[in-house]
Amino acid sequence: MKILVCPCTDKEKSIALMPRVMNVLHESSIVPVMFESDRPYFSDDRAEYIGGSDICSDCDMVMTVGGDGMILKWSKKAAAAGKPIVGINTGRLGFMTTLDSYQTEFLSALAEGNYTLSRRMMLSAEARINGQPEYNTALNDVVVFKDRDSKLPEFTVKINGITVTKVRADGIIFSTPTGSTAYALSAGGSIIEPSVECIQMTALCAHSLLNRPMIFSANDTVTVSYSRYEQCRANVSTDGSSGISLMPGDELVIKRSETYCELVQIGEKGFYSTVSEKLMMPLK
Repeated sequence: MKILVCPCTDKEKSIALMPRVMNVLHESSIVPVMFESDRPYFSDDRAEYIGGSDICSDCDMVMTVGGDGMILKWSKKAAAAGKPIVGINTGRLGFMTTLDSYQTEFLSALAEGNYTLSRRMMLSAEARINGQPEYNTALNDVVVFKDRDSKLPEFTVKINGITVTKVRADGIIFSTPTGSTAYALSAGGSIIEPSVECIQMTALCAHSLLNRPMIFSANDTVTVSYSRYEQCRANVSTDGSSGISLMPGDELVIKRSETYCELVQIGEKGFYSTVSEKLMMPLK
C-alpha cells in the first residue's frame, strides 16, 4: 500500500508530527510517498520522493497533515484522480479530518482495511466572463461577494432559468452539505448531513427583513448575476481561494460536480458526534 503524504509546511505542528506519522506507516508496511518540494521541510529515508505536484497513479490514497484547509487544497486533485483523503488534524477545528494529532496510532487501520469512505458531493462553478467560461470545483462552497470598495450589488439568483430571488447583500454563499458547517454556518445557514445531496444558498448581510437560507436540489442549475449600479463590483471564490472578478452582465453557473471527494473515516465516530464535539464546544 502506498500513501501520498502532504504535510502543511507552513505549520510547525504539522512538521513536528511527521516523524510519528512515518513511524506508524512504516510499522504498518505502508510506503509513504512525498513530493521533492517538501523535502527541505521534512526528509525521511523511508519515504519515496517524487517530482512535480500531481498525485501519483500508484498511490492508494492521499494523506494530509494539517487542518481542514489542507483537505480543501487537495480535494480537487484527489477527486479527479479517484483517490480518497485521510486527514490528520494539527489545526484548530479539523472538522473534516480523519484523526486528531494524538491518534496517529490508528493509522494502522488503513493497512488492515478497517476504514470506511464518506462520499462527498462537490460543486462545479462556471464563471462566464465576457462570454468566455472559467471553470473551478469546490468541496465546501462557491461564494460571490462584493469587492472591498464596491457599493452593495443586487444579486439575481435563478434556478433552472427561473428567478427565485433578487437580493442586495455583501454576497451569497452556495455550499455543499460538507460546506454547511463552514462559512455558511457562520452566516446563519443550516447544518446538513453530508450524505444529503443538495445546494444551500445563504446570503451575507442581506439588506432585507425577508431573507432566509434556501436549499435547492442537487439536480438544479443555479445562475447568479448582478445588475450595474453605481459601479458595483463582485468577485467569485471557491473554497476560499483568491477570487476572480465578475462584472455586471457576467454569469456564474453553479451545479453539482461530476466528481466526488471521498474522505476516510476510521472508527465509529460519525458526523453527529463530530458536530457535538467540535461545533458545540463553546457551549459545554
